[in-house]
Amino acid sequence: MSQETSKKNEDRLEAIFKLQKGLSEMMNLDRYPKDSENRVSALCTAIMHEAVELQRTTNWKWWKTPIPFNEADAREELIDIWHFVVQASLELNLTPNDIVEEYKKKNEINRERQRTGY
Repeated sequence: MSQETSKKNEDRLEAIFKLQKGLSEMMNLDRYPKDSENRVSALCTAIMHEAVELQRTTNWKWWKTPIPFNEADAREELIDIWHFVVQASLELNLTPNDIVEEYKKKNEINRERQRTGY
């Protein structure tokens, strides 16, 4: 990936983080956990539930008559997951640059695992 492409992607992540921060500032957070650990835990729960909603857009139930896949609904559920992932990133004080760097590190580990028959 070129420097320019990497910078453009980081700029896009910055934009997403800015949007999420703005959304958070609009919310009533009275029921949101007060400490970081419990906020991350709550966000994990939200991510899992949104993942189930995403799965429900697919024909994963092999015993049921399949229905046409609604890509628009699937995309919406995936973006719901992104909202919670970005919020969890903010809770963990990860910047877009941190995310790119951590992703690169983990991606290399996963590539090595594939090369070595993991």
